[in-house]
Amino acid sequence: MSVRDRLDVEVSDTVLIVGALFGVYAVYLLAGTVLGYSLRGQMNSIARLTFLIGVYGMMALALNLHWGYTGLFNIGIAGFMAVGLYTMAIVSKPPASATAGAAAVSGLGLPLWVGVLAGMVAAAVLGFLVALPALRLRADYLAIVTIATSEIVRFFFLSGEFQTFTVPGSVTVFGVTVGLPWNPVELGTGGGRGLILNYDDPMEYVFETGPYQALVDALDPLMGGSVKPVVDGLAYAVVLLAVVAAFYWLLKRTGESPFGRVLKAIREDEDVANALGKNTARFKIKSFMLGCALMGLGGILWQLRQGAITPTAFRPQVTFFIWLALIIGGAGSNTGSVLGAILFAGFLFQGPLYLKNIVRQVYGVTGAPNTFAGAVGPLLDGNVEPLLAYTIGNINALQLVIMGLVLVWLMQHRPEGMLGHRKEEAATIPLGQTREERPAAPAADGGTEGGGKR
Repeated sequence: MSVRDRLDVEVSDTVLIVGALFGVYAVYLLAGTVLGYSLRGQMNSIARLTFLIGVYGMMALALNLHWGYTGLFNIGIAGFMAVGLYTMAIVSKPPASATAGAAAVSGLGLPLWVGVLAGMVAAAVLGFLVALPALRLRADYLAIVTIATSEIVRFFFLSGEFQTFTVPGSVTVFGVTVGLPWNPVELGTGGGRGLILNYDDPMEYVFETGPYQALVDALDPLMGGSVKPVVDGLAYAVVLLAVVAAFYWLLKRTGESPFGRVLKAIREDEDVANALGKNTARFKIKSFMLGCALMGLGGILWQLRQGAITPTAFRPQVTFFIWLALIIGGAGSNTGSVLGAILFAGFLFQGPLYLKNIVRQVYGVTGAPNTFAGAVGPLLDGNVEPLLAYTIGNINALQLVIMGLVLVWLMQHRPEGMLGHRKEEAATIPLGQTREERPAAPAADGGTEGGGKR
């Protein structure tokens, strides 16, 4: 692919992503207008939608490195997210004595950026430990190992045994006590109660700047005051979109590098890559560790500004949501990963909640029956309102059913997703040309022009 063709593809991909993003925004703004939302309500909806797009965009791109590039069937994403987040929380939470009882579990009190790096490293190390035995397996067997690891991690954080624990300041080996370079410290995961995240909000550095305060002061009269929490949420969501762009750039450069081309060769046929002298096990371990580190960072950014975290946030359905976002866009395409995240967050995750509000507002549907039989019975008399009210009232429970139906439809009609696998050319010249059609190579090292013999 020539440089000009590559630039054309990049521009078209950017236009596609931006167009899809603003298209979803337009749908939500129209729905908000129908519902009679104020400007504050509209901004709050856009902030929530942007946040979800950012989160699922990051995670779909990280998963694309595993599945789309390397062919690694990882369905334990939630576990790596949890390890990154909990490690960051334990490292960066202040000690209990410094919080005047605000937190039941102490932390190391290190700077937040140290905690973020520690979380990424912890997720990568867990990926390495899983990869060593698991990458000898393929397809379904690797999937079983990764989902088992994710559940082990979740139950570890749920366990009361590790709610609090003490890291000793010395260790005894064969009767000899050796001092460690730190004092004994009590840490913990918080168990089922979770952890209170009482470190300084990293976004406060942005929120306290003069231009930001001027923007909040200008919006206050338009939105009836108290607009700062909404603007803060939108600002953080925009930061997540910037992180998605950074993920996209990193994976694009990875895919175009020699390392990335080996990963795609492994995806297509690992035996052939082995026959060409590539240590495929080493490449897969590196790919798995990099993807797990990005998943750990995604988990951190997902809950970074929350007041507390609990292990229940990392149930297996989180992994299912990320896979669905990737499948919608198409594995093997970074652009498809972002598009899938936009469509999933806009129409499958938040969409049903908006649909419920629209139906209730426009049609005045109220008084849902308590049972399914009570909803279906009136159909015999031609009355569909009880069934509609029952369906809208239980839309949260039906959300997974809707996602499942979409997944079945995709598998039957569009298994490659919106964009599907992109077959990047590894050669610098079109391989379909004959020798006579290829441009003459420049002379080098005293050789004759065109690559002839001396």
